[in-house]
Amino acid sequence: MASLKQVQEIVDEGLEKFEEYPLEVRQKNLPDRTFEVLILDYDKAYRGEVTDGEIVNLTFGAPGPRTDVRMVLTSDDLVALHSGELKFATAWASGRVRIDASIRDLLSLRTLAK
Repeated sequence: MASLKQVQEIVDEGLEKFEEYPLEVRQKNLPDRTFEVLILDYDKAYRGEVTDGEIVNLTFGAPGPRTDVRMVLTSDDLVALHSGELKFATAWASGRVRIDASIRDLLSLRTLAK
C-alpha cells in the first residue's frame, strides 16, 4: 500500500499539470462539475469542484455524497498509473480503476488528456 505522502505528491503533481493547461482551454472543455477521487485502501477521498476552469474547494477526507465525476482506485494503482507502469485503459478495462461519470464528462476529460 502506497503511503498517504506518496498519494499527496501525485495529487499535487496532477494539480500542477492541470494548471499548465491554458485557462481558456479548461474553460472551453471542462463544464462546471463536482468530483471525487476515492482512494479505496484508505477510504479517503479528494473532493472538489471545477468552476469556470479552476479547481476550487479541494478537500481530503471521508468520501461524501455523490459527485458528477468520481474516480475509484487503490493507492498502489494510483502510483502505478503515475509512474507509467500501468496504462489507464488497461486499469479501467480490468476494473482496477472505476470512473463514474456521464459520457459528456468522459469526453471532456479525454480532450484534456490529449
